[in-house]
Amino acid sequence: MNFTPAMQIGLAFSLGMIALTATVAMPHPVIAPALALLPVLMIVAIRQACVLGILFVAFSFFRLHEVVPQLMPLKLPLLLALGVLGTLAWNLAFRRTTTYWDGLFTPFLIFFGLVTIGVFAGTNTGNAFGYWKDTYVKIAIMVIALAWLLRKPADFSRLLMVMLGSGALVALVALQNKAAGIGLVEGTRVTIGRDIGSMLGDPNDLSLVLLFGAGWALAAADTAGLGRALRLGGIMIFILIACAIVATQSRGGLLGIASVVGVFASRRVKSKLLLGTAGVLAMAVLFAIAGIDDRQSGGAHEEGIDESAMGRIYAWQAAMGMALAKPLFGVGLDNFYFNYYLYSPHWDGKNHAVHSTWFGVLAETGIVGFLAFATMVVTLGISAFRVRDTLLADPDTPPVMRAAGSALVGGFTGFCVSGTFLTQGFVWPIYVMLALAIALRQYGRIHVTSQQSAIPECSDGSCGKINTLKIKNKFSGTRLAARPWTTGGDRK
Repeated sequence: MNFTPAMQIGLAFSLGMIALTATVAMPHPVIAPALALLPVLMIVAIRQACVLGILFVAFSFFRLHEVVPQLMPLKLPLLLALGVLGTLAWNLAFRRTTTYWDGLFTPFLIFFGLVTIGVFAGTNTGNAFGYWKDTYVKIAIMVIALAWLLRKPADFSRLLMVMLGSGALVALVALQNKAAGIGLVEGTRVTIGRDIGSMLGDPNDLSLVLLFGAGWALAAADTAGLGRALRLGGIMIFILIACAIVATQSRGGLLGIASVVGVFASRRVKSKLLLGTAGVLAMAVLFAIAGIDDRQSGGAHEEGIDESAMGRIYAWQAAMGMALAKPLFGVGLDNFYFNYYLYSPHWDGKNHAVHSTWFGVLAETGIVGFLAFATMVVTLGISAFRVRDTLLADPDTPPVMRAAGSALVGGFTGFCVSGTFLTQGFVWPIYVMLALAIALRQYGRIHVTSQQSAIPECSDGSCGKINTLKIKNKFSGTRLAARPWTTGGDRK
């Protein structure tokens, strides 16, 4: 990495200010050795900004620091977030990262704006602002950061490995807790970190986290060219994740895992009747194994409710009431639970969660916000299937890019199906998929061709080895300038 004089001056000034602040604020013997390593760490961070972003997603979404509680004192999500923002700002300032605008940014930013306004128009401003500040604004920033940082196959390869590793770790800890009887809800439903107040302490949220890793595991197993070891690892990790989701006894998780399998199987099985029949039988077996009929509640907040799914119906009726009462901005971010009593047609003495992405967004952002969210999801879905098909159709697409496209579609399908029963409108999955779709679209604009001009056959090899491709962008509908490439050359 070559530093220009301006970059050297900027780095020296930044390190000097950091050293001065740290020395004054924390006069401790450890500070000096840490500051000595700081220049090396900053150079590594600047060169590997994408790795920091991927690790931030892993810790924030998979909650790895709560899965392994010994990591909690290190405050890794905060440090990684600061590292990503700092290195991204540095690279943007010195034009080491290319910025661009994608059409998918527009519906997302419109929805983000409506959510932000709704924070101050909601019924409990303090609670809404706390969630916005602690979680949602980080999600918004990381959507843009990841979309710009994920650029080349090596970046997606790192993302694939981190997703597989994170999913496997969470699944293993969940199964270990199940076997040891640790943190079980109702005596049977597995959780992680329930005693420390982790998000994974709710079995429904745990199944959501596991479901996200399932798409990546199946994509690795289903993609030719990744290598036998990685494909075998994908199969094993998927089995682990599926077993862990069964252990959560989450209806949404089971439907989600079935939909993820279905979207991959649909490309392999020609008979849709056979595929549908197998899917119905598989769901029946999964529900029987999971023991859904023996469940007493819908989640960590609902002990003793949810007989015949009436708990969810009452919650959805309450969401409709909130949306009709506040159609513009809803009751505010993370405020459904606290407004349940005011709008529910059935009161059993306690508030309940909404247990639906669609009704949750409807209640907390209003009818206007729901329409913006639905537009974002539909646009993302169209782009996801389109970019996957285009990447799979190009024989020169690197295997890891094909796997990323397949994982995107699998994850999106699982989100839409499980979203009926899981509350995931303001957590990471849909937004990580949005950033991934934008990055894949940008990769497709630069590297993937949809139309190749006819190449004349020459028996004597006298034809030129430089061919021109007319590139029509399937992702945004614009036509890019033609570019030459050498036959058989590296277009990665």
